Amino acid sequence: MSQATRRTIKGRQNALIVTISLLTIIASLYAAATSPLLQWRDPIYITGGLSGVAALALLLIQPLLAGGRIAGLHPRQSRRIHGWIGAALVLAVLIHVVALWITSPPDVIDALLFVSPTPFAVWGVLAMWAIFAAAALAALRRRLPFQTWRIAHTALAVLIVTGSVLHAVLIEGTMGTPSKIVLCSLVLLATAGVIAELRGWLRR
Repeated sequence: MSQATRRTIKGRQNALIVTISLLTIIASLYAAATSPLLQWRDPIYITGGLSGVAALALLLIQPLLAGGRIAGLHPRQSRRIHGWIGAALVLAVLIHVVALWITSPPDVIDALLFVSPTPFAVWGVLAMWAIFAAAALAALRRRLPFQTWRIAHTALAVLIVTGSVLHAVLIEGTMGTPSKIVLCSLVLLATAGVIAELRGWLRR
């Protein structure tokens, strides 16, 4: 098989992956926004719930950018957008937590102190701190040995995805079960696929 044919096949695969990902994200956001659980809820509560769904959706985009799966983007552009999406992810998580704090401070305090009786809270807090750590690590990228930075960033990404998926699956929130399962599955597959594909640069 020629190099040009391989590039064509990979381009079509990437286009299919991106299309499926976008459709899943749109369906998940729509399911959450139209959930009957939002009836009679305050705008703060609704904002907090939707920002959590948006954060999970952003986790699907991140590995696609890291793995160069979005056609038409130069690797440097992918890295730059990856950083922007990371900043948006931090913002979405902050909005999610602040909104929950406003609506129910005791629940947030229990979660932050790891004394919440609900397991999903523990995984959510772990993912939150991992996201903040990844953001801090991104800011220190030029000050750390590149190999050390790569390994740490990948480890944090695994913790973020694992914690976020468990948090979403265990909680009975505004996302419908089908859309939640599909979105979480794609996040896991995309992250695992990119790490497996790029495992060589972890060893080099």
